[in-house]
Amino acid sequence: PAGRKVLIVYAHQEPKSLNGSLKRVAVEELSKQGCSVTVSDLYAMQFEPRATRNDIVGCLHNSEEFDYGVETWEAYKRGALSNDLIEEQKKVQEADLLIFQFPLYWFSMPAIMKGWMDRVLVQGFAHEFPNCYDSGLLKNKLALFSFTTGGSREMYAKGGISGDIRYLLWPMQHGIMHFCGVKVLAPHICFAPEYVSEEKRKEMLVAWAQRLKTLWKEEPINCSPEWYFK
Repeated sequence: PAGRKVLIVYAHQEPKSLNGSLKRVAVEELSKQGCSVTVSDLYAMQFEPRATRNDIVGCLHNSEEFDYGVETWEAYKRGALSNDLIEEQKKVQEADLLIFQFPLYWFSMPAIMKGWMDRVLVQGFAHEFPNCYDSGLLKNKLALFSFTTGGSREMYAKGGISGDIRYLLWPMQHGIMHFCGVKVLAPHICFAPEYVSEEKRKEMLVAWAQRLKTLWKEEPINCSPEWYFK
C-alpha cells in the first residue's frame, strides 16, 4: 500500500465526535502504512452544497435557459468550473481510494456530503454516457462508506423496522460510486454509538483500525442488485 493515495471526504461538525475519531484513526493508520492521505473536511471548509450558476466561471453555454448538467459538463471541458470544484476533482483524480466518513441522516448522507457528490462528480469528469457503471470514468478507484447510525443493528436487519441497511446503500454505493465506475469495498458501519458505553465506542475505533491494516487485500463487493436486495 505504500505510495497509495487516499482521499477522506468527512462530514461532521465536531472533531471530538465518533465520526471525528474514526476519521483520525483512518488518517493515522493509513499514513503509518505509507499511504498519502488527504482529508476534505466539508464543514470546516464551509463547502457549498448547492449546485448553482456560481459553479461556472464566465459565460454560459446557453444563457437563455440554465441547465446545470449541461453547463457544468461544458465548463469542465473548457476548464471553467469554479476553483472549489477543480480542487476537489484533483483530489479525486489522484486518489486510489475514497473513504466517505459521516453520520447517517434520514437514511442517507448529510446534505453537505450529498452536495459534494452533486457538484464534484460532473459529467465529463466522473461519467459520460455510455461510459457509466463498469465503464464509468473513475474506474480503477475504490470507495468505502464508513458511517454511524442512530438506530441499532436490530432495527437495520432484514426483518427490522428500518429494513436491511443494505437497501440504503443502493443509492449511495451503486447509484453514485458504481455509476462512476468506482469499485466499492464493504461498508464500515458503527451502529448506534450514542447508546453504547465509552468502552464499546473504543472497541469500534479499534475494530476500524484493525480493518484498515488489511484493507488493501479486500475484494470489492459484488456490484449487482443481489448484494443489496437478495
